Amino acid sequence: MIDSDGQFHLEQRPNPVAGPGDVVVRVHAAGLNAADLQQARGDYPAPPGWPTDVPGLEIAGKVERVGSAVTGISTGDRVMALVGGGGHAERITVPADLLLPVPEGLTWQEAGGFPEAFSTAWDALITQAQVRAGDRVLITGAAGGVGTAMVQVAAVSGAHAVASVRRPELHDQVKALAPDGTRVDVVTPADEAQHGPYDVIVELVGGQDCLQRVALLRSRGKVLIIGVQAGATVPLRMFDLMLVRGHLIGTTIRGRTHAEKHCSPTSFAPRSFPYSPTVACGSP
Repeated sequence: MIDSDGQFHLEQRPNPVAGPGDVVVRVHAAGLNAADLQQARGDYPAPPGWPTDVPGLEIAGKVERVGSAVTGISTGDRVMALVGGGGHAERITVPADLLLPVPEGLTWQEAGGFPEAFSTAWDALITQAQVRAGDRVLITGAAGGVGTAMVQVAAVSGAHAVASVRRPELHDQVKALAPDGTRVDVVTPADEAQHGPYDVIVELVGGQDCLQRVALLRSRGKVLIIGVQAGATVPLRMFDLMLVRGHLIGTTIRGRTHAEKHCSPTSFAPRSFPYSPTVACGSP
C-alpha cells in the first residue's frame, strides 16, 4: 500500500469479497507501470470505485470465487484484466466483464504485463489513429512496456513501424518483437527524420522538443500523446501542424469509465494476435 508520504509498504487486509457481478482473482502476476509511481507521488489518483492506496493497474491469475450473477466464468479459469488499482495484492475483486482469458502458451509474467500496455497500444493505433496496412508509424521510446506493445500492434496491422530506441544494445531485441516478414526499422532518435515522413507518430516520452516531430508528418498525419515522463509542457509550432492538416490526439486508459473499458476493442485483441505477445525487453 501507499502511505501518506508516498512510500510503499506491505499491509495485511481482509480477503476481498465477490459481489453478484464480480469475481475474486488470486493474483499470480501484476504489472508495474509508471502510473503506479505517479500515484505514489500524488499525481495520478485511482479512478472512483478502486482502492486509492493500493497500486497495480493490470493483473493475471486464477479465478478463486465467482459472484452469484456471473455466467461463463468458473473457478480455476486463467484470466487477466486491466483494473483501476489494487493489483499489487494477493487477491483482488474484479467486475467479471473486465476479464480476458489468458491465451494458451502465455506465461503468468507475460499475461500480467499484457492488459495495460496492449490496451493502450490497441486503442491508440487501431481505434484512434485507424492505422492501416502500408502506413508508416514512428514509435518513440519503443523499448518500454507500451512501446513494445505498439511495435507488435503496428506490425500485425501491416504498417511499417519505425521504432525509436535510444540504447543501441536494445535494437536487436526490439526488432525481434515483430513476427518474421513484417517491416520494422529500429533507429536512434537522431535518425528518425531519415525514415519519415510518417502517417502516425506515437509520443511515449515527452520532453521539451517532442512536438518538433510534427514536421515529420505526412499530410493529415496524426500525433498520439501517450507518455510525458520526460516533460509534459512543450512548445508547438502551430503553423507546422496547420501545413500538414495534422491531428494532435491525447489519450489515457486508466480514467475511463467501467462501460468504456468493457467496450474496449482490446476485449478481442488477444484473439487477433497470430503469435504470442511479448512484454517489455528493456526499460523498467
